[in-house]
Amino acid sequence: MPSSSAILAEPESIAEILNGVPLGIVLLDRSLCVLRMNRFFEALTGYSEEDALGVPGNFIIRSDLHTRGQLFRQILESGESHIQEGTIINCHRKKLPILFTISSLHDSQGEIAGLIVVLEDLSSLHHAERNAGGADGMGKILGHSPKMQEVFELIPVLARTDASLLITGETGTGKDMIAEVIHQTSKRARHPFIKINCGALPESLLESELFGHVRGAFTGAVTDKPGIFLLAQDGTIFLTEIGDLPLSLQVKLLTVLDDREFYPVGGSKKVKVNVRVIAATHRSLREQVREGLFREDLFYRLNVLRIHLPPLREREGDIRLLLDHFLRDFVSHLGSHIKGFTNKSLDLLLAYSFPGNIRELRNIVEYAANICPGEQIAPEHLPKYLFAPASSQKTVIPGQQASVLSREEQPPHGVNKTEAYSAENWSETEREMILDAMKKTGGNRTKAARLLGWGRTTLWRKLKTL
Repeated sequence: MPSSSAILAEPESIAEILNGVPLGIVLLDRSLCVLRMNRFFEALTGYSEEDALGVPGNFIIRSDLHTRGQLFRQILESGESHIQEGTIINCHRKKLPILFTISSLHDSQGEIAGLIVVLEDLSSLHHAERNAGGADGMGKILGHSPKMQEVFELIPVLARTDASLLITGETGTGKDMIAEVIHQTSKRARHPFIKINCGALPESLLESELFGHVRGAFTGAVTDKPGIFLLAQDGTIFLTEIGDLPLSLQVKLLTVLDDREFYPVGGSKKVKVNVRVIAATHRSLREQVREGLFREDLFYRLNVLRIHLPPLREREGDIRLLLDHFLRDFVSHLGSHIKGFTNKSLDLLLAYSFPGNIRELRNIVEYAANICPGEQIAPEHLPKYLFAPASSQKTVIPGQQASVLSREEQPPHGVNKTEAYSAENWSETEREMILDAMKKTGGNRTKAARLLGWGRTTLWRKLKTL
């Protein structure tokens, strides 16, 4: 009988092909044990390839589709492909709806040497069907990491109430998208969702934008103007960068939240409103309260409910999903023939800390998609600052203040600030980083990954490669 390893005659090229497909893929040998899997499969199931190699497939694909691998054995014997919807339970005990495509693999002599199992995540599709009649935007939020699953589980709970909500998280983590999804899944979805940046306008203009003004309130006020609190009647107001709201306006906002009414600028008649307020900030409001920059009573009034969005570096496995997602978008828009990333560019991106989070990742992919002339994005097609010494990286990401960047853009843990990230010495740099982290943690891989700022599966993959 031909060896099942015949289907892996060129493991490097097969790995490259598998990782270029935006679906979960696992290869099983004739014993139905795992031979190879791609990164998307790792993200879906939560199991790394290193953990799964040689393990029976039904132990990794815990599904209602088969009992102890019975369906796998039937397809292995018949050689017929099978497509069916089902569910899996990943290692984080999260149940996911999946479209399974199972086919036989053949060796060079035409004999069946194993199976290929393809998993397509149907979560966003099922969610859209449950909310038919309006796009709720949930499908736009990607992530299979445990921390993002916690966020997804909170969204329906937060959407069922009218209480004030505070969204926290670093710049670029998607706070505005979460706010809009919460509005669109709430009973206020048929009414306006209006966003205003509290740090984008001077105090005088911001007050008029929020609360409106009456004719003659100030020079140039030739007519009455409704503010966003009135325009958003029965809907939701999203106050982003709430930490930049001037103290004088904090008092007026507190009054609106307490009394549901306010005076327009220059007006003498109160206006009653019914709106839900969602606020967001990348700053520590508690620290601002201690410094006298933010009212304590307003902080507690906004902080009735709270949701924190994790930075991208803490979302294990999600970076690859987002890279593929944005690349598909830009390739489609540009009409280019780019098929994916080279292994070297992927290793570089997966090890990068992304201080600008999703916004920075998207900008990097957009840059690469415009620069790359061929079919694969190589390190030379990535922004040059990724290879600069970490201490000199001062790239300002749109919407992010330089003062914030200076605090966030630190070199990865365990790397000397003078170490250069050049394409030529990147593997050696990673090797030194990993060795140093493993020494400091006594060989504990989980602690070493945390020290490096990587996900656990990222470290395991690099250990195997290097």
